[in-house]
Amino acid sequence: MPLAPARKRRTARKGWVMSQETPGSSLIHRRLPIEFEGFESLADLALDVRWSWNHGGDEMWRQLHPELWDSTQNPWLVLQMSSRDHLQRHLSDPAFRKQLDDLLQAKKQAAEAPSWFGEAHAGAALGAVAYFSMEFMLSEALPIYSGGLGNVAGDQLKSASDLGVPLVGIGLLYQQGYFRQVIDKNGAQQALYPYNDPGQLPITPLWNADGEWLRIEIPMPGCSVWLRTWQVQVGRVKLYLLDSNDAANPPAQRAITSELYGGGPELRLQQEMVLGIGGWRMLQALGIHPDVCHLNEGHAAFAVLERARTFMQETGQPFAAALAATRTGNLFTTHTAVAAGFDLFPPALIEQYLGSYVAGLGLSLHDLLALGRRNPGDPAESFNMAYLAIRGSGAVNGVSRLHGKVSRSLFAPLFPRWPEVETPIGSVTNGVHMPTWDSADADRLWTESCGKERWRGGADTLEQDLRRVSDAEFWELRSKSRAALIEYTRKRLSKQLAASGASSAAIERARHVLSPNALTLGFARRFATYKRPDLLLFDTDRFIRLLANPDRPVQLIIAGKAHPADQPGQDLIRRWMRFLERPEVRDHAVFLSDYDMDLTGRLVQGADVWVNTPRRPWEACGTSGMKALVNGGINLSELDGWWAEAYTPQVGWAIGDGNEHGDDPYWDAADAESLYDRLEREVIPEFYTRDKNGVAVAWVTRIRESMAQLTPRFAATRAVRQYTEEHYLPAAAAYHERAANGGIIGQQIADWQRNTDSQWPSMRFGHVRTTPQGEWRLFEVELYLGDLDPRVVRVEIYADGVDDVDPFRLEMTRSRPLNGTPNAFLYTVSVPGSRSPSDYTARVIPYFEGAAVPLEYSRILWEH
Repeated sequence: MPLAPARKRRTARKGWVMSQETPGSSLIHRRLPIEFEGFESLADLALDVRWSWNHGGDEMWRQLHPELWDSTQNPWLVLQMSSRDHLQRHLSDPAFRKQLDDLLQAKKQAAEAPSWFGEAHAGAALGAVAYFSMEFMLSEALPIYSGGLGNVAGDQLKSASDLGVPLVGIGLLYQQGYFRQVIDKNGAQQALYPYNDPGQLPITPLWNADGEWLRIEIPMPGCSVWLRTWQVQVGRVKLYLLDSNDAANPPAQRAITSELYGGGPELRLQQEMVLGIGGWRMLQALGIHPDVCHLNEGHAAFAVLERARTFMQETGQPFAAALAATRTGNLFTTHTAVAAGFDLFPPALIEQYLGSYVAGLGLSLHDLLALGRRNPGDPAESFNMAYLAIRGSGAVNGVSRLHGKVSRSLFAPLFPRWPEVETPIGSVTNGVHMPTWDSADADRLWTESCGKERWRGGADTLEQDLRRVSDAEFWELRSKSRAALIEYTRKRLSKQLAASGASSAAIERARHVLSPNALTLGFARRFATYKRPDLLLFDTDRFIRLLANPDRPVQLIIAGKAHPADQPGQDLIRRWMRFLERPEVRDHAVFLSDYDMDLTGRLVQGADVWVNTPRRPWEACGTSGMKALVNGGINLSELDGWWAEAYTPQVGWAIGDGNEHGDDPYWDAADAESLYDRLEREVIPEFYTRDKNGVAVAWVTRIRESMAQLTPRFAATRAVRQYTEEHYLPAAAAYHERAANGGIIGQQIADWQRNTDSQWPSMRFGHVRTTPQGEWRLFEVELYLGDLDPRVVRVEIYADGVDDVDPFRLEMTRSRPLNGTPNAFLYTVSVPGSRSPSDYTARVIPYFEGAAVPLEYSRILWEH
C-alpha cells in the first residue's frame, strides 16, 4: 500500500481538525479542537504513556481534574472530560503554562538523548524488532492485560524505549479486556466486563495516505474480517493494536477482540489469527519490515506463516525455502511450565479456519498440521501453537534458568533420540521495568545514591553506590512505604466493603485495620491451585498465633483473581474470605479485590516481605517479587522461577528443598512447615530486633544486599540488553544472510533437508575401536554413508555430563576411506582417558553451515 509523504492538513469536521503526520511511514489521526492553541501540546503529552513511569506531569494533570486523575491516572481521559473553557483557563495561567513547557522540553530531551543501543551498537544492521504479544500491561489507563505475560511485554517495551532499541509492539485492542473482580457478601468472586471506550484510551487510530482509517483484511471462513488499527506511543517506541469491532464485519466477527482470554477454542483461534496474520500484514501496510520477529508466547505463532508467505510473494520461493530463510529472524519465548498450558486446536477447526489460507502457501492441510504436531502421522493429534512457533523460529528461550530446563523437558519429544539436555531451548530470565514499580520515596533514594540515568545503560556502579546509603535512610524508606500502604489499604477496603453491602460497623472497622508499624506480608497473584495461595492456611491455628502476637504482630495483605472458568481457584478465594471473617484475624489480614496494575504497585511498594508459594517447577518465572526489590521489600519464596537463581541467604528467605515433587500432599505439608518455621525463627525476630535508634540493623543489612545485588540483575533493562545482544542482533544478521539474493540460502537449506531426509536411512556404523594413548584414548569409528555426501553430516564422540556439567561432545576427523566400500570412511578423535570407554558414544548429526541443529533439522544416528 503506497503511503504519502509526511504532511498535515486541516479539514473542518463538526468542529474538529484532523491532523496527520508520518512517524516513519505511518499516518496518525488525532482529534484536535479547531484553533485551540495549547491543546495539541497537552495531547502530545497525554498520548505518550511515558507518563506511566515518568511522573513529572502528575501534578499538572491533577490540577485539571483532581478526582478523575486520582481515580484513573489517565491524562487522555482528563483531557476528554475537561471543557474547552476549563482547559483554556489553565493554559492562560503562566505557572501552568511553564509547567507544560517544561514537560514538553523534558519529553523532547528524552527522545533525543543518546541511548544505550545507539552508543553500544552504532551501525548495527537491526532496523526493527516486531514484538508480538496477546497482552501488554502499560498502564491501568489501557486495560488490555491479564497478568504476568502482559507485565513482561509492557515492561520490555518501556525498557526498549529507555535503551533506544528499535522495537515495535503488536497486540490486540479488546473491547472489554480482562474481567474486573468483585467479591460479594458471601466471599464469592463475581466477574464484570466494563467496556473500553477507544475515545477515552490513550491511543490514536492509524490513517493511510488517502485519509482513510488504515484497515487490515484477513480471511475467515465464508468472509473477510476487517481489522481497525491503532497506535500507542510508549516513549521512544510504538505499540500497534488491532481490533475487529469494525462496522463492516458481521456481528460474530466484530466480537473476536471482545475480551482477553474469553470464550472457547474457536474464539481463541480467531484472536490468534488476528494477532499473527493481521499483525504482520499491518506492519507491511505501515511500511515496517522487521528484521526480527519476537513471539512472546505461542499465541502469535501464525506470524511465522504470514512472514514466510510475504517472503514467497517477494522472491518467488516455495514455502520450505521461505520458511528456512525467514525463521532465523524469528525468536520464540515460551512462558509455559506445563504441557496443558499450550494452546491446542482440533484438526477440524484448523481446517475450517486455515484451509484456504494454507492453499495460498502451496501446502496441503497435512503439511500445515505437521508443523503443529509431535507426530505428523497421527490424524487425531491436536495442533499445538508452541510447536508451530518452535518449527518456525531460529531460537527458543524460557524465562528463567529453571524454566529453560523445564522447557527442554517439555519439548524434548520434538527432538527424538536427542539427549534432553541438548533440546535447543535456552533462557533469558525476565526482568521488570524498575521506574514503573518504584515508589516516589524509593525513586528519591535511588536517584540520590545512583543518579537519574541508572536504568538507561549499564548498572556497573549500582551495587557500590547503594552500599553508601545509611541504615537510617533504608529504615525510613521502609517505614514510610509501609505506612502509605496501610493508609491506602484502609481506604480501599472500606470502599470495597461499602460496595458489597457490608454493615456500617464493618466499614468503620476497615478504616482502622492493620498497623503502620507491624511486619507486613504481601501476597498477590492469580489464584490457581499450583500457586498454592492457601499454603499459609495449612495450619490456621499456627498462622493465627503469628498474626495476633501482641509483642511481635504480623499482618497480611492478600489479593488476586481466579479465572472465571477456574472453579478450584475461586474456591481458594472463598476459603480466604471465610478465614478473614474470624474475629481474631480481622484486624491483621485483609483481602483487596480487583487485583490490577495499580494495586500491584501499591503492594510491592509497601510490603516488607513478599511471599510466593508455587509448586516447583510450575512458576515459569514470576515477576511480582522482582518489583518488591526496588522498594526494599524482601522475598520469602519457594525455590522456583526467578527466585531459584536469585536466592542466597543474604538477600532473602527460601522455602522448599529445591526439588520437584509434583502435587504430593506430603510436600505441601513440608513446605507449609518450612514457611511457618522461616517466619517464626528468622523473619519475625530479625524485623523486631532493633538498635538504640529503633532501627532493625540486620533487616536493613538484608534490604541493602537485596537491592544492591538483585535489582540490577532482575531489571527489564538487563533482559532487553540480553535479548538484543544474544538474540536480536545475531538473528538480524542471520536473516539478512539467508534472505540475500532472493533467498538462495534458504532454498539451499530446504534442499539439504529434503535430500538428507531421503538418504539418511542408507547410513550405518561399522566397527568401533579404542586404543589407550597415555592420558588420552583414541577412538576410531567406521561409518558407511550410503548415498549421503560426507559434507552434509558431522560425526561426533559424545558422553553425558556428570554433576550438572554439560555433555562432552567433540567432532571426529574423517581420516581415510575404508577399503572395498564406496563412500565409507574411518573417523578418529582423541578423548581424555580419565573416563571409561563405555561412557563415550559415536553419533552422526546433520550439518549445513549456519544451520541450527537440531532446531532446524533433528535427525541423529547413534553408534548404539
